[in-house]
Amino acid sequence: MQTQSKFFDDLAKMASGALSAASGLREEVNQLIQQQFDRFMSGRDLVSREEFAAVEAMASKARQEQEKLAKQVVDLEKKLADMTKAPKAAAKPAARKPAARPKSATTARRATTPRRTKAKTGDETPGADG
Repeated sequence: MQTQSKFFDDLAKMASGALSAASGLREEVNQLIQQQFDRFMSGRDLVSREEFAAVEAMASKARQEQEKLAKQVVDLEKKLADMTKAPKAAAKPAARKPAARPKSATTARRATTPRRTKAKTGDETPGADG
């Protein structure tokens, strides 16, 4: 019986050695795969998660700032429109025409007197001076 027991002991040792060798091989294969993956990813010009989170936070802050500025622009445009309407409303009564001044007697006479025109006769020749 001793031989069978020794046989099984040797078989167990050999199986244990094979499993530890397989475990070591598994670790080595995992390391090689990880190295290949890291090399592949570094060649793709990708960013890390931390860099992505930082840029995302910056973009969010910029978006909030842009919305705030857009609201300020709308408010300022509204104020400007109110300011331009107010002077026009106040200026309209002042923009009326002044009352018409009475015409002088000379001006009134000129307006009613017909203008004299030179009478044309058939005897005149162009360029002849008398």
